[in-house]
Amino acid sequence: MINIRKLQLDKSKRVIVVSDIHAHLSLFKKLLKKVNYTEDDYLFIDGDLCEKGPNSLEVVEYVRNMSEQSNRIYITKGNCDVVFRYVFNGVEGIIPYIKQRKNSILNEMLNKYQKSIDDFDNLQELGSFYRENFQEVLNWLESLPVAYETEDFIVIHAGVEDIQNWQDTDEKYALYGQEFLEKNHHATKPVIVGHWPVVNYRSAQVSSNNPIIDLHKKIISIDGGNQIKQDGQLNALIFENGTYTFTYVDELTVEMVIPKDHQDLTGRVGTVTYPNYDMKVISRDDYFTLCENTKLGIQQWIKNEYLVMEEENVRCKDDLSTTFLSVTQGEKVLIVDNECEGYILVKKFSGEIGWIPRM
Repeated sequence: MINIRKLQLDKSKRVIVVSDIHAHLSLFKKLLKKVNYTEDDYLFIDGDLCEKGPNSLEVVEYVRNMSEQSNRIYITKGNCDVVFRYVFNGVEGIIPYIKQRKNSILNEMLNKYQKSIDDFDNLQELGSFYRENFQEVLNWLESLPVAYETEDFIVIHAGVEDIQNWQDTDEKYALYGQEFLEKNHHATKPVIVGHWPVVNYRSAQVSSNNPIIDLHKKIISIDGGNQIKQDGQLNALIFENGTYTFTYVDELTVEMVIPKDHQDLTGRVGTVTYPNYDMKVISRDDYFTLCENTKLGIQQWIKNEYLVMEEENVRCKDDLSTTFLSVTQGEKVLIVDNECEGYILVKKFSGEIGWIPRM
């Protein structure tokens, strides 16, 4: 049985849920400012404080201090928060991970003492270093519960198993389970998760990193792909007066004012996302290529610059919107990619991401 803590919340207070900060402290602070967070609010942080971004140790310290100063902050552990377990469990694959993933709490800990992975002969020595110098931090991360349950919702990083007693979910599933929105569960209230970027569900929908609130399935997915997706964002889910809303912040900075109206008549929507990059060419035009996504069996219009041809293999080189947008004169948008011929990839302030023709 996973570690679940039950809470009785004051229904007159606002609830804010954030997940997958991924070691980006300034973006987290920016989000708290945007939602006007105060200590009168309940704040849930649904795992993955660490990895991928530049400030794992700083985020852990900051959030830990916040939680010590307020009894309305609740933090669950995510898979990225316990990456050190691979060292202590003797999993050799963690060595290439440390070498390749410079933005990792494991490297930050080494750098703090001017060490590198090459200074250790084996994982036992490396584990001893981490325990000797960071035992308090490791203990705190391990002390985090896997889930919180309130009268209105459950907060857990990746999801719960589809079993009669969801409380019997295996911890590995709770931290590492994939594509939870495409599954079912037996809990009687909405399950709020991060872990799996929401845009991964939108291969045939308008491209967006906004949360998916599916109260029919009793699943709310909020991972905005922060530090993972080129146009990713850090989402905040807000529960107030029985209603769910959201807002977000991201790292895009270059704005564009639309000079004239453009009405998209193609109706093309979709997103190429991990791990479905393999394509089969159907037809080409000047700027885009119609492809069949071989793993999904759907057709997607891929911007030519993002297609990689390797002998008989064709793939999209990265996550990519295949959505075409309509825009209005005077509308402000954020630029995602301004380097392609004929079209610009933009993000609306509503969160929709897609292509518009150069004007």
